[in-house]
Amino acid sequence: MPSDAPFRYRSSGFRIFAGEDALANLLPEVERAGVRRAFAVCGRSIATGTDLLDRVRAVLGDRYSGSFERAQAQSPLPSVLEGVEAARAAGGDAIVAIGGGSATVTARGIAILMAEQGTARELATKYPPGQRPVSPRLDAPKAPNFLVLTTPTSAMARAGTALIDPERQHRLEMFDPKTRAAAVFWDTAALLTAPAALFLSAAVATYTQIVTGLATTTPNPIADGDRQQALRLFVQYMPRIESDGSDGAARQQLMAAAFLTNRSGDVDARGGGGGGFGALGSIAHSLDTRYGNVGHGESYAIVTPHVLRYNLAETAPQQARLARVIGAATAETPEAEAAAAAAPAVEATLTALGMPRRMRDVAVPEDGLELLAADAMEDFGLGGNARSIASQDDLMPLLREMW
Repeated sequence: MPSDAPFRYRSSGFRIFAGEDALANLLPEVERAGVRRAFAVCGRSIATGTDLLDRVRAVLGDRYSGSFERAQAQSPLPSVLEGVEAARAAGGDAIVAIGGGSATVTARGIAILMAEQGTARELATKYPPGQRPVSPRLDAPKAPNFLVLTTPTSAMARAGTALIDPERQHRLEMFDPKTRAAAVFWDTAALLTAPAALFLSAAVATYTQIVTGLATTTPNPIADGDRQQALRLFVQYMPRIESDGSDGAARQQLMAAAFLTNRSGDVDARGGGGGGFGALGSIAHSLDTRYGNVGHGESYAIVTPHVLRYNLAETAPQQARLARVIGAATAETPEAEAAAAAAPAVEATLTALGMPRRMRDVAVPEDGLELLAADAMEDFGLGGNARSIASQDDLMPLLREMW
């Protein structure tokens, strides 16, 4: 049913170059931004296993100032601090991230820590007991960053940065809209450098965000358009990646789906959570942060169906709409029946893609569940869960079900 509920629309400057040799547009974009010395950030696999760093160096010519080639999965703070020192030594006034989510977040972390006074722990969101989270303002100007992507990362168009604190193995969350990318490049050859399993895992993570975003009874018509198109792309092209990892066209389409996912979260005042499923991201973040062997997409695949079921009583109208949008129910299906069909349908899609269903399937020990609960309690999204979660004890039954 159409809704006249209030909504917001917020747009930020965002330039995308996609297709064969899209990387050739990097130099004009760097020049347009007034950059003198662009500094590249990537991981070892990109630096040694692909020609992407060489291509970036060749495209930038005398505007290339050097590189940091030790970006790590999950963006641990010590690695990011190394990158800060390397960028300063090279005199970089812009950052070119090459890779997926880890390179993207590492680049944003470098931009923040190069510019702001204070440590990452001082700049990160705080969680006073019994109070709302507090995110410090990060007002200093930031070096522009440019993304040469290899996977459909959910970090593509975000303003948030989460670095891993090695002392607690916990996320340090910082928010700064000035760190949004100045331009993004979906170069076909670059996209084909990512292993198919890694590419699919990243796509699955963004697909689950679309699932919960579609579960709203008062859809913002602009965000809802993004989400429904993203859903169509995910459903059509994720199976093609699983069956043929060399399908460059499928990879381009999933990059578009990931961007639409990101944009829908900005457009919608409820963000990507669809109003009521905050436990999803909180637990998935904790899972893939605490256990490095668990991929981003695998974490979300495990958590999503369980969080839908956990919130069913509180979100029946939302989940009924979700079921109808994804084709698990019709307009004539009674609401309770439609709502109950949402989680099994999502789970079936994820299972068909070869995703795990339980934490035990990815070697998470049962005695680690309390630690995951403690981590999730300090995640920004948890407060947006429809079913009240006031303490770790509230989370433990859900985590045991996931295990």
